[in-house]
Amino acid sequence: MTIATAAITRDLAPNGTLRASVNLGNPVLAQGTPAAPAGVTVDIAREVGARLGVPVELLCFDAARKSYEAMADGRADLCFLAVEPAREAEVAFTAPYVVVEGVFAVPRDSGFTAVADIDRAGVRIGVKRGSAYDLFLSRTLEYATVVRGEEGVDAFRAQGLEVAAGIRQPMTRFVAEHPGLRLIEGRFMEIRQAVGTTRSRRPETVRFLRDVVEELKAGGFVVDALRRAGQPDTLVAPPA
Repeated sequence: MTIATAAITRDLAPNGTLRASVNLGNPVLAQGTPAAPAGVTVDIAREVGARLGVPVELLCFDAARKSYEAMADGRADLCFLAVEPAREAEVAFTAPYVVVEGVFAVPRDSGFTAVADIDRAGVRIGVKRGSAYDLFLSRTLEYATVVRGEEGVDAFRAQGLEVAAGIRQPMTRFVAEHPGLRLIEGRFMEIRQAVGTTRSRRPETVRFLRDVVEELKAGGFVVDALRRAGQPDTLVAPPA
């Protein structure tokens, strides 16, 4: 280990173990159970630990907001979250390693046919509390209302909302399981999933993480991790 790498290790994993918060609530990025997590975020966390020569502790949560809170509270050294302005005050992000899409689902007989139709007075949109699309819609909608739940689709069904918002892959499965629903064509946002750490870390540490992410994208690591998890390799983000 070089002197520079040793300094980064002390900064990023001061307790000798790299603590990474993993969001099992996003099935594109992580799968499995807290006892046996898997997926691209788990693979990246372990790769960063291997490069630093330290063990990795995976802290698993069922929602992005809980993963973020673990980082903000000092319980995690590394996180895997979508880049959003509300999070950037606390988190120094890399460029994205994966880009997923936020989409809307509506009842099949709904008059909504395009993303642009949704932002109207009286329209209620079910979202998962604290998710990237909750944060995005909360700051961009002018007329429609966000309704938060532990799962946005559950709030949508339980309260008879007009629209549900979510990530394309699980929303596609949700609609397939409920024939009375359909997806609105197109996306309402790109969700840029990145690696993050606290802004208190040294610039060299943040640069190390950013360089690692670019290497993992360019070298096929992220593609391979997505394929192993049964996810589309087209989700890999472009080079920074």
